[in-house]
Amino acid sequence: MMWWAVLGAAVGCYLLKLAGLSVPPRVLERPVIARVADLIPVALLAALIAVQVFASGHDLVVDARALGLGVAVVLLLLRAPFLVVVFGAALAAALVRLA
Repeated sequence: MMWWAVLGAAVGCYLLKLAGLSVPPRVLERPVIARVADLIPVALLAALIAVQVFASGHDLVVDARALGLGVAVVLLLLRAPFLVVVFGAALAAALVRLA
């Protein structure tokens, strides 16, 4: 049964990609459509981060992950290299969990 769900999802993804490729170029050249297309990945990534940081099952939680996210934001604002951001956030979350 699960394989049917996987195959159905794969076919659905392919059809969605095919539908996106069949959109006429004149539609995509509109400024509003171009702006929305640029912002959709950012919104999806922000939603994924929010769910991963502030959710635990069906509960809303604020724990070490939130501190790690905060440290990552500060390091990004300071324009730190990506590895410094990742390790800094992981270190902050680990130290809070250790305490």
